[in-house]
Amino acid sequence: MLKKIFILFIFLFSVKVLLAQDTSKIFSSGVLIGNVVDGDTIYYANIKEVVIFPERKFKNWRQARKYNRMIRNLKKVLPYAKIAKAKMSEMNEHFKTLNTEKEQKKYVKQVEKEMRAEFEGELVRLTISQGRLLIKLVDRETGNTSYELVKELKGSFSAFFWQTIARLFGSNLKLKFDAAGEDRLIDELIIMIENGQL
Repeated sequence: MLKKIFILFIFLFSVKVLLAQDTSKIFSSGVLIGNVVDGDTIYYANIKEVVIFPERKFKNWRQARKYNRMIRNLKKVLPYAKIAKAKMSEMNEHFKTLNTEKEQKKYVKQVEKEMRAEFEGELVRLTISQGRLLIKLVDRETGNTSYELVKELKGSFSAFFWQTIARLFGSNLKLKFDAAGEDRLIDELIIMIENGQL
């Protein structure tokens, strides 16, 4: 009992001393932030947030296989959705510098040509389920459905044409990402992938 009282006394004393110290000499070096108090240096470090989801329990091996396939597909298509987000942001910034609609169309064609040269071979090899997943992830990352993006950049006719092609393969360019509903598992997996937990 005496040991517990002694530990409590030390803790309360240290809290009072910490609250009474002068914190005016704060400095930063790289990822560490320091504070010099009465000649003593106290370092602080920002720690990355860790999100913990409950452990998955599967009823049978089919569910486990489906879950693992979802992880594999996400790891394959998530980088493309991130690239789409970055490219859309870059294009929106560049559009502000263009004066005429003709310049904008020329720029869109140039970007489309570059993107086709860089990614077309890889995207053609995606499976249908990976393509459907990519459509949802583009909506998650950009805030616009694939249909809206095509319509905005290429026009209504192109959007209608690509929507028709997608529908022939059982997909829909108008799919929205529903993080609170049917896409909750996908959202959890993305968070885990981004945090390096998968």
